[in-house]
Amino acid sequence: MTAASPWWTPHIHADRRPRLMARNAIAAALRGWFAQRDFVEVTTSGLQVSPGNEAHLAAFATEAIEPDASRRQLYLHTSPEFACKKLLAAGEERIFSLGPVWRNRERGPLHHPEFTMLEWYCVGDTVERLMDDCAEFLALAADKAGAKSFRFRGREADPFAEPERLSVAEAFLRHAGIDLLATLSADGSTDRDALHEALVRAGLRTAPDDNWADLFSRVMVEKIEPVLGQGRATILYGYPISEAALARPSAEDPRVAERFELYCCGVELANAFGELTDAAEQRRRFAAEMDEKERVYGERYPLDEDFLAALAIMPQASGSALGFDRLVMLATGAARVDEVIWAPVASH
Repeated sequence: MTAASPWWTPHIHADRRPRLMARNAIAAALRGWFAQRDFVEVTTSGLQVSPGNEAHLAAFATEAIEPDASRRQLYLHTSPEFACKKLLAAGEERIFSLGPVWRNRERGPLHHPEFTMLEWYCVGDTVERLMDDCAEFLALAADKAGAKSFRFRGREADPFAEPERLSVAEAFLRHAGIDLLATLSADGSTDRDALHEALVRAGLRTAPDDNWADLFSRVMVEKIEPVLGQGRATILYGYPISEAALARPSAEDPRVAERFELYCCGVELANAFGELTDAAEQRRRFAAEMDEKERVYGERYPLDEDFLAALAIMPQASGSALGFDRLVMLATGAARVDEVIWAPVASH
């Protein structure tokens, strides 16, 4: 079997180049959109003392050697979120970042070990404002790529249509026949047995060692995510508190958080929060996430104590992270994100 030609082969690059130029046009248009609204572009360091504290995110670790020959472990960040929130604490009010992030153990049509994330934060804004932003970005990307629709794996969506807004609880009822809120207590704690019984009734597979989060994820992956964002984008909001470690509780229902995700053609594009600013609660949630990471993967990441200290003085804000490569992929009709990355990381 002949090995595929590398991306830098002239004829391969010539085939890829139209999509890459569309990528540049979309990036320029996004920067223009933010400039018109008085956002400041920030560049954060990729090297951090903590790569993030979500249980299922894997990071790249490295070692810093100081001038005195002492050594300490650092990580390539999985998101610029911690640094951006420190900037909000410092006094910035409207910021965005468009730059590289790194996630280990991730490669496939929708994943790449190094990719580009668009994150934006605004003091005083609501998550509803961010929902409107996401809708505008879909239309902007389609316009710059000359696309009338987005397509991926047989699914199609109109990027100019107003996105559907659907709560997680409504999605569980509609697509899986499960009353998700019945498995949550008033304080947001979860009932594993109740959700397990609901999955059994719905004919979904379970395992004896599944916890509530495992069961929740199985419903999301098998029943809900594949049908989201068809015909038009879907904004899925109102995630259970246990599935939103960095978001504040909803004022309408404390069982759920001010968190939404944007889906288009079954592809998750963005993840947004009404940001949690309770440092003690954030520490508790991070500890729980790292306990789960240790249970599943046998490792844990350190906490960024500077981040927790900054959180205590950070003003109320909302923020969102959008996978820029995925957006370009949908806008240009690419089959994989590495088709719209200028110099993808070689696989073995």
